[in-house]
Amino acid sequence: MENFIVSARKYRPQNFNTVVGQSHITTTLKNAILNQHLAHAFLFCGPRGVGKTTCARILAKTINCTNITKEGEACNQCESCVSFEKGASLNIHELDAASNNSVDDIRTLVEQVRFAPQAGKYKVYIVDEVHMLSTSAFNAFLKTLEEPPPYAIFILATTEKHKILPTILSRCQIFDFKRIVPEDTVKHLEEIVEKEHIKAERNALQLIAQKSEGCMRDALSILDKIVSFSNGALTYDNTLEHLNILDEGYFFKLLTHLTEQDLTSAMLLYDEINQKGFEGDTVLYGMAAFIRNILVCKDKASAHLLESIEGWRDQYLATAEKIGTPYLVSALNILNEAEIQFKMARNKRLHVELALIKLNFLQQAIELSMEDGQLVKKKLVDCHYPIRTKKIIPLSNIVVNAEAKLVIETATTAIPAAASTKAPVEQSHQQTQKAASSPTKEPDAKPVVAPTSQPSSNPVTPNLGGKKSLLAVLQQKYGSEYNIEEVKEAISLDMETLQTCWNDYANKMEQDLKHSVAGTFRIATLQIEDPTHFTITVPALTAQKFVEQERMSLMETIWERFQNRAIQFSILVDAGEKEDVPLHLKLNSKQKFDHIAKQYPLVQQLKERLNLEVNF
Repeated sequence: MENFIVSARKYRPQNFNTVVGQSHITTTLKNAILNQHLAHAFLFCGPRGVGKTTCARILAKTINCTNITKEGEACNQCESCVSFEKGASLNIHELDAASNNSVDDIRTLVEQVRFAPQAGKYKVYIVDEVHMLSTSAFNAFLKTLEEPPPYAIFILATTEKHKILPTILSRCQIFDFKRIVPEDTVKHLEEIVEKEHIKAERNALQLIAQKSEGCMRDALSILDKIVSFSNGALTYDNTLEHLNILDEGYFFKLLTHLTEQDLTSAMLLYDEINQKGFEGDTVLYGMAAFIRNILVCKDKASAHLLESIEGWRDQYLATAEKIGTPYLVSALNILNEAEIQFKMARNKRLHVELALIKLNFLQQAIELSMEDGQLVKKKLVDCHYPIRTKKIIPLSNIVVNAEAKLVIETATTAIPAAASTKAPVEQSHQQTQKAASSPTKEPDAKPVVAPTSQPSSNPVTPNLGGKKSLLAVLQQKYGSEYNIEEVKEAISLDMETLQTCWNDYANKMEQDLKHSVAGTFRIATLQIEDPTHFTITVPALTAQKFVEQERMSLMETIWERFQNRAIQFSILVDAGEKEDVPLHLKLNSKQKFDHIAKQYPLVQQLKERLNLEVNF
């Protein structure tokens, strides 16, 4: 049995002329080879499966060919071309940056660059998925990439150009690969099925090209799967079944039911689609794409944007003539919102059905909003009822009475809500009416004084600008209920109180089931060095760690007992002969400083000159 080779490898292009859909790049490369204007570094970027690595290999083979044709193609007969086809060329090195992305891998590559080719003119290094290199690897590659030897050419390939450092981009000649259009994909698939003697319908190949979304490698992989599924006979139906694509005929039927406001038939059709295994998001996405295709078919100038197979093209054009643009735009908006909110919906099926109900009554809503063939943006109310309007006061009167109005507002703000009267309001209203009735006459600018309000039972003491202490403010606000805790006097360290506090903390650790910590505290030895510092001596480093873990909680307990937050302690490890403890662990902080000052007298002089205080 002959070994099977997938179509993506079997029919990989071997020269620039067989590359599909990238003529703008292949033409540039061929002219650069013929004119000997080759850059030292290339960057091929673009979507997956569009020919980046293929073009890199063809370029590497062609520039080392000894008999380049007039069209800028490799001869495929010389020793260099033959060795390349067999995979035995010593001048072409490929590196997968996805698995070799460290600094050491790049350094190994840089070391290889120093050696000139034994045969051929160039040594070509192809680095695939270059965006996977680490930042350190990129930096290690910079100098070599900028000034390589004259015989070295680097070809970098990536699908994510934005992840590459700008310093790398500036050193490369960048080629942007584009997605392959469906027409080119279908043409290439027809050539392959003809060579393989496979019966295939053109509609099926168009469906494969549409599903691949511009990726030739995906299209060839889909072709291999469907050939195995259909036993060498590709039809439109078995391609739909294998790819799990909803037939566009369902969307035409669904749109007919919705425009005719036949909600029952639309619901039954959706149930049929759901029973075939298609989820609600597939229906929403497919329906939105279907409405979009109808919308672009409304105008012949945009009809070429139709994304569908040729068999449905005439039906799309006929449907576009029957349905108005307002309905299509509104339906597209409803479907887009429904698709966005689909993931958050708890009842997926009900969510899709609500969208269908909106589409069912959408045409009726549009017709109700139309008047004389034009869309009414805002409905006007026709009635004989008078509309209440506010009487306009002349601007001159407002300016003249500005001062009086200010006095009125100032006076009324001092009146409590419960004690306010109607007199000032009525007086003000009468003045306004008088001013409106005689606009030419200047009224007197006499301020209106509001009646004096009754004094409050709890008068507020005015702020005369004097400063008050915080205690006075708190006592004024809270009265006698506000008590200030008396500050207790700090207590100096004494061994009896310290030992009692220490034993109480050990008992607390015992109650908290921290037996190891409690045992460490019971065997530890305390010694007071000065009124605010004491030393804890433990027998081992492990015991030291136990004490360090409880440092914060222990200090809070000691500070509360002595009312002195200046108290500190240090831990001394006394291992004896059992354990060789380093000197810095045997000494406390003060002893460490004295030891350093003894060895380096300048440290003591620096402390005295700068008047520094050391916190032991």
